[in-house]
Amino acid sequence: MSASTPSTGYTLAARTGDDYETAVGRVREELKADGFGVLCEIDVQATMKEKLGVDGDPYVILGACNPPLAHQALSAEPELGVLLPCNVVVYVRDGTTHISAVDAQRMLSIVGNDALGPIAERVAQRLAAVVERASAVR
Repeated sequence: MSASTPSTGYTLAARTGDDYETAVGRVREELKADGFGVLCEIDVQATMKEKLGVDGDPYVILGACNPPLAHQALSAEPELGVLLPCNVVVYVRDGTTHISAVDAQRMLSIVGNDALGPIAERVAQRLAAVVERASAVR
């Protein structure tokens, strides 16, 4: 069972007993199982090392997209693309691996378009399930 990570108010988060590489692989699997594809990947640790010469703990940002839900959202609000894709992060802090996803309901509430509410709720539910399943130690 996963342990909760302190809430930021804008993420769906958990800690896992899995190592970083295992957690990244599980997040990818669980995203795919819930209809999300990973459109982009940013290795923050490598970028900070390359650009700033700073060593840091492992940290990756996975830009995830569920095409049917993204299509519905963009149809309701064309400018929404600035808030896509939905980011999911896996990182290590103090020796513990964390998994967090953006809270789509919280994020899309800033748009002020009521038609996005049900879509954001579905995205948030799916991403919460991804975080929960990916953080559960096998």
